[in-house]
Amino acid sequence: MKYEMMVVLTEEYNNTELKIWAFNFGKILKKLNASDISVISRGKRDLNYLIKNRNRGNFIQVNFVILPDYIKQLSKDLNLDSNVLRFLIFNIDR
Repeated sequence: MKYEMMVVLTEEYNNTELKIWAFNFGKILKKLNASDISVISRGKRDLNYLIKNRNRGNFIQVNFVILPDYIKQLSKDLNLDSNVLRFLIFNIDR
């Protein structure tokens, strides 16, 4: 199934660090047999409310195709990353 995910990372990342995070996240997706992976940086933005005592974040959009069974593991991996403030995964197949 096809998914789109928005990830909010801490604002401390510079462009190089964002590319490294995206590359490492792509490797995680590959381990879960994902395909058609694309990562788009949406830039730093102010948050409308504090998330983990932060008022700014780096927004990253990730599109990929993966079996639904792996979404739970993907969510678990993102929850373990201390630099991820929030994420949301959408099924865009429907």
